[in-house]
Amino acid sequence: MNTRQTLLDHCSRHLGALRSEGRYRDFTRLEKIAGRFPTYRWHGPGGAREITVWSANDYLGMGTHPAVQRAAAEAVAAHGAGAGGTRNISGTSPLHAALEAELAGWHGKPAALLFGSGYLANQAALSALLAALPGMEVFSDAMNHASMIDGMRRSPARRHIWRHNDLDHLESLLRAADPAAPKVIAFESVYSMEGDIAPLHALCDLAEKYGALTYLDEVHAVGLYGAEGAGIAERDGAAARIDVIEGTLAKGVGVFGGYIAGEAELVDYVRSVAGGLIFTTALPPPTVAAALASIRHIRADAPLRARLAERAAALKAALDAAGLPRLDSHSHIVPVPVPGADACRAVARRMLEEFSIYVTPINYPTVPRGTERLRLCATPFHDDAMIAGLVRALGEVLRMPKAA
Repeated sequence: MNTRQTLLDHCSRHLGALRSEGRYRDFTRLEKIAGRFPTYRWHGPGGAREITVWSANDYLGMGTHPAVQRAAAEAVAAHGAGAGGTRNISGTSPLHAALEAELAGWHGKPAALLFGSGYLANQAALSALLAALPGMEVFSDAMNHASMIDGMRRSPARRHIWRHNDLDHLESLLRAADPAAPKVIAFESVYSMEGDIAPLHALCDLAEKYGALTYLDEVHAVGLYGAEGAGIAERDGAAARIDVIEGTLAKGVGVFGGYIAGEAELVDYVRSVAGGLIFTTALPPPTVAAALASIRHIRADAPLRARLAERAAALKAALDAAGLPRLDSHSHIVPVPVPGADACRAVARRMLEEFSIYVTPINYPTVPRGTERLRLCATPFHDDAMIAGLVRALGEVLRMPKAA
């Protein structure tokens, strides 16, 4: 067998299948413009032109905040561009220690630990924790992030999948499990493809009843909810009941990286055994400084979060008034269903090419086939004119009747 040619043939067939199913992913070249978020510059076939982006994960626009830019610039001047090593080999600076202390305090936990990304934080932390005790069983919401699933699969733990936000199903699985087996319940707060929110206290009640550890992914909530923006657990007064909180610095914080926060022994254990941390170069000092500045600003800027909530409500109201479809979102994420991978991609392409509006088409395997959608995210900087323009364009492209 000629392995090289066989592999090339397989790759070609697979890519062809993705194209025929409308699931082939093109990377749209978007240039973020500091100081003008959410205006970007699209570098397309006809040249560059300015567009409005409705699908960015920089939910608060902190990626271009002057204080964040200034902190990054000062850090690169003082420390250089890179960390120069793993956390264990010359890569831990006072900036890293300060950011971990800030994150721990933000979530009301004794300790926190930085990772190279939110994906890596979930993958490394879950795989380490689930391998810590023999016979571990993990109970995972059906819509958990791929990074969480990857971490579970890399461990020897037995995995149980419970129907999304279905507490009765979860309890039936917990009840059927071996009472003596160590257990972890893993879930998210805001589910990014549905826009819905988990019932944190009810999940903690079940964890206490069945002796399970709780692991919460807050990546789509940190910065956005709660008195200081620490997430849904802070907003709902549930943080003290959660054993491990995982978050990202790349969405609401607007920078890059991931982390976990929890009891000191758990965090130190992950730090000591997780290969995804031990063998990965530490986050660059400019990134760490920018994230630290961003979090400190977010914690004191409740009006920014209030503006985000108001803009999300305005977007939902405008879609409803125009008779446009949307899923029943209880968060800042507003999914608009467009069933069919080809149809969803075509709508997104027309929005960009004809109306200079960027919306992301979400297809399988991110969501099940037949549930494709556009994922809209209002930010504090999407004004009324932008919302009106989006609704008009969607109405035309989806061929929906306009509101009277």
